[in-house]
Amino acid sequence: MGDYPDQFEPGPQRRLPLGRIGIAVLIAIVSLVSYYAKRSYNPVTNKVQHIDISPKQEIALGLEAAPQMSAEYGGESPDPRGRAIVEHVGRKLISTDDLAHTPYPFTFHLLADPQTINAFALPGGQVFITEGLFQRLRTEGQLAGVLGHEVGHVVARHGAEQIAKTQLTQGLTGAAVLATYDPDRPSTRKTAAMAALVGQLVTLRYGRKDELEADRLGVRFGAAAGYDPQAMIKVMEILRDASQGSRQPEFFSTHPNPENRIGKIEQAIREQFPNGVPSGLTP
Repeated sequence: MGDYPDQFEPGPQRRLPLGRIGIAVLIAIVSLVSYYAKRSYNPVTNKVQHIDISPKQEIALGLEAAPQMSAEYGGESPDPRGRAIVEHVGRKLISTDDLAHTPYPFTFHLLADPQTINAFALPGGQVFITEGLFQRLRTEGQLAGVLGHEVGHVVARHGAEQIAKTQLTQGLTGAAVLATYDPDRPSTRKTAAMAALVGQLVTLRYGRKDELEADRLGVRFGAAAGYDPQAMIKVMEILRDASQGSRQPEFFSTHPNPENRIGKIEQAIREQFPNGVPSGLTP
């Protein structure tokens, strides 16, 4: 037969990278199936979570990371009275019926850093608050609000969830990068970078949901321990006022803006106490 016209001649630019796309699709499928196949019921939140590590593994991870996290904030506070108060309030929180049978051996740390305003928890029960935030609190109820929120992260297994979600995100992002990046076409690098960015934003969004759930759990745990959950609103106001200074609190790098949380906390309090907060709770 005669020669094909030029416009019908197959060229390198018309070849589809079927091998690479096929591998990318396989990676994505395996990542999704692996993530959704991991199911664990959480009796505290009454939710089914996609988690593949055990509480013992969470505890081990937290214990391994705790010394480094403590060192970043100047180590343990030298104030024995402050440490005792943090430990006392923390123990009251975890002695309630909701938390009495938790598998996590909670430890509450007051960190020496007087400048940084922050509180955080590691998987497995390591809970931290800095001197910078502790010194701004005025009542046990306010401290209970902060610690109850962090305890909420631990028992809701947010850290373990984030590990699973990160693994899923890395798998999907890797598949997207593999499918979209063509080394012979540098312009596709932008598409690959965008896929990675989207993966990070998804993780951030879930993190903010976790923060709001921890607020609701903090209301629940604090009230069960005899603390007025309305003290959490005052904590948000303290944080909001602290943000007016020249140095933005580190707390805001991992927690939603206080203004956006006050309404959610008020809603959680109404749901917990539809007839009003009982009298006699510690403010």
